[in-house]
Amino acid sequence: MQHIHQVAQRARLAPRREPYWAPLSKGRHVGYRKMSENTGTWIARFYDDGTRKKTYKALGDFSLLPDHQRYDLATRAATQWFEHISRGGLATVTTVKDACDHYVTHQRRMRSEKAAHDAEQRFKNYVLNDPKLAAMDLAKLTPSHIAAWRKALQDKPKKNGKPRSDSSFNRDMTCFRAALNLALEDGFVTSNFAWRSKLKPLKGVDRRRELYLNINQRRTLIAHAQADLALFLRGMSVVPLRPGALAQLQVARYDPRLQTLSIGNDKAGRGRRIALPKTTAKFFEKLCKGQPETAPIFRRADGKAWNKDAWKHPVSDAVIAAGLPVGTTMYTLRHSTITDLVQTGLDTLTVAQIAGTSVRMIELYYGHLTREHAKTALATLAL
Repeated sequence: MQHIHQVAQRARLAPRREPYWAPLSKGRHVGYRKMSENTGTWIARFYDDGTRKKTYKALGDFSLLPDHQRYDLATRAATQWFEHISRGGLATVTTVKDACDHYVTHQRRMRSEKAAHDAEQRFKNYVLNDPKLAAMDLAKLTPSHIAAWRKALQDKPKKNGKPRSDSSFNRDMTCFRAALNLALEDGFVTSNFAWRSKLKPLKGVDRRRELYLNINQRRTLIAHAQADLALFLRGMSVVPLRPGALAQLQVARYDPRLQTLSIGNDKAGRGRRIALPKTTAKFFEKLCKGQPETAPIFRRADGKAWNKDAWKHPVSDAVIAAGLPVGTTMYTLRHSTITDLVQTGLDTLTVAQIAGTSVRMIELYYGHLTREHAKTALATLAL
């Protein structure tokens, strides 16, 4: 054992590859590797009684600090690492980039390629664009690091130069928080202290969608839309899917024998099958008849599938022509159809399954409608 805690004693050590070790407790040592006359680096060594294996971690040279402070800092860093391992943390160093990559892989395996791509792009644009943060050891993250990242994200404008909305900010921040939480769950880090209070979403951002179109208004919108768009709008009015999910449906997804629509993995992260009523089934059957299985069910005039860029302006034109409220969008149709399903008294679990969302989200946005049903039901109990 060498007395490496004193500057004068470290200066007298001969340079060598093997570190000079000092015990901190049983199985836990801090070491100093003398590189040359006046330089050296610090290392931690952990011995596991169960596996009888030694694990090492480079701590750095602490060259920015005075010589007399380096041993104390090395000891503190080593102790933090020992505690990390003893709580079940991994012995290998995991960076912020590693955590992001791990989350993308998890999304690809557990949800869908689309969900993985979405997360990957968010990390690329808002997390990994900071090389210093990307390379940081998760165990060394502090609340101040996360607070600085959060402020930079809030101040960062969108790609089109417009200010970032609160809902957009919440989505990008939530993705990063999910990656860090998964890293905690899988043992890459043993505490969420760095981000626990700094990555809370802004409150009151995702309010209920108030704009609702009744059936007559929906019919009016469809009547004022161009022919190919009118079919798509009708599809949105009879099946409460997300516009993107409906646009991606191919002919093979409709089973005319069972009159069912098979939905692949969408934003909800799981596939499902919807049984269609006869009128709606005939509508889908007509669209699919004579078409190859890979053709989109809802096609533009040129045969291509719809997408957000393709429907945005035509929908706006139809809204104006129909004299409907400003702000009516494709999502207004989804909201309106879900509202109708809830108002008929259909249970929230079934509504959530059809719409491809969670019961929690249905109750959050449409719970006020179910409360009216409950009130009516209770009225029948009056004596």
